[in-house]
Amino acid sequence: MNFADLGLSDELLSAVSAKGYDTPTPIQAQAIPQVLMMRDLVAIAQTGTGKTASFVLPMIDILSHGRRRALMPRSLILEPTRELAAQVADEFALYGVNHDLKMALLIGGVQMGDQVKALKDGVDVLIATPGRLMDLFERGKILLTGCDLLVIDEADRMLDMGFIPDIETICSKLPANRQTLLFSATMPPPIKKLADKFLTNPRTIEVARPATANVNIAQHKVLVDNRKKRDVLKELLRTDNVSTAMIFCNRKTTVRDLAKALKQSGFKAGEIHGDMDQSARIAELDRFKDGTVNILCCSDVAARGIDVKGVSHVFNFDTPWHPDDYVHRIGRTGRAGATGRAFTFVSPEDAEAIANVEKLTGMKIPVYTMGGGSAEAAPAGISDAPASEAKPRRDRNVKAAREAQPAKEPRAPREARAPREERAPREERAPREARAPREERAPRPERAPRKPHSAKPVEAADEGEGWNGPMPGFLGISAL
Repeated sequence: MNFADLGLSDELLSAVSAKGYDTPTPIQAQAIPQVLMMRDLVAIAQTGTGKTASFVLPMIDILSHGRRRALMPRSLILEPTRELAAQVADEFALYGVNHDLKMALLIGGVQMGDQVKALKDGVDVLIATPGRLMDLFERGKILLTGCDLLVIDEADRMLDMGFIPDIETICSKLPANRQTLLFSATMPPPIKKLADKFLTNPRTIEVARPATANVNIAQHKVLVDNRKKRDVLKELLRTDNVSTAMIFCNRKTTVRDLAKALKQSGFKAGEIHGDMDQSARIAELDRFKDGTVNILCCSDVAARGIDVKGVSHVFNFDTPWHPDDYVHRIGRTGRAGATGRAFTFVSPEDAEAIANVEKLTGMKIPVYTMGGGSAEAAPAGISDAPASEAKPRRDRNVKAAREAQPAKEPRAPREARAPREERAPREERAPREARAPREERAPRPERAPRKPHSAKPVEAADEGEGWNGPMPGFLGISAL
């Protein structure tokens, strides 16, 4: 099957061919015909399988018929991050080169002036993050009553970032008769509930089991102590034929510190995290894409939406707290049929996190060894064997060690102890003399009853008894 069999227009097929694509991916082959038939769609596919093109291509053909109006976008695409929104905008600009379609990008971190001006001129496609869209909607700068096509991309990431209430509010502002497309790599219960609420009789497409990793990615875990992570990372960067690599950390401060340490060690490293403004993030991504830096230290803000060709390695410097993030992190490599390698550093504190990852992906990640031995001796608290096998293995080792020891010479028998001498019986004490009885005391004489106290009447009080203190001086001054 090729793109011509999917029912796309000749102008669109020309743009696709110019990019060098002839055969659609499984998600594209199944989703594009359903979108062209104006059906609601729920698509579940792992990252890096071409989900973006599966809704961008049919949307271009659908929107090629109709006209745009001021402040009323004809279609809306919701993205969780600025980088992913910018990437979708690039895809529209590339595939829609032969169509007269206008597009607007609403993301945070940039001035609103140009965005508002684009809306006033009218747009066919509005690509937005929920936060900026809600901001402009509350200011009265945009109307959603003319939007006939809604795309919710990376819905599971929207859930992680807390955007589900905003999405529900946005959906309530859209026309009831619309086409809704929901794309996600995983399908947790809240996303299933969202789909049941806002989609009408949707067609469900699942090209891969939810939360599975790309089979083209060789996955490894490295058991390492927290204090030695940097040393092990530098060794892998030098010895594992790394051309371009993305290193993910759980905290922004770790991203900054790690990028600084790698630069000091002679690596061409950059950084991207949520504390950077949009212009700095775009500039850093451009340096990574053009090869100025070949190592990018990043937080989960780059786990989705970064599509750089030729990323050979992904390093999880920190095991992700959310197991879903693991799938998206390692999905930055092994894209479009290429192969890649993913290393996850596991410290004793990460034992529960890596167990959740292996439970979600349904596979046991093998422990990586280099130089014929383990990359790092397993720290205390981490064991790759199940708990039920650990104890018998220890017992066998102890038994073997005992058998290897030379036999001990038998001890000489102890000499018999002499019998104890019998003690002489104690002399009996003389009985105590009986005490003489106490003499009885004479009874106390009875006291005479007290006389009742009678208060002296105030009228009978003497003149001097009213005040017994010193006479104030002002009382001796006469008014005359």
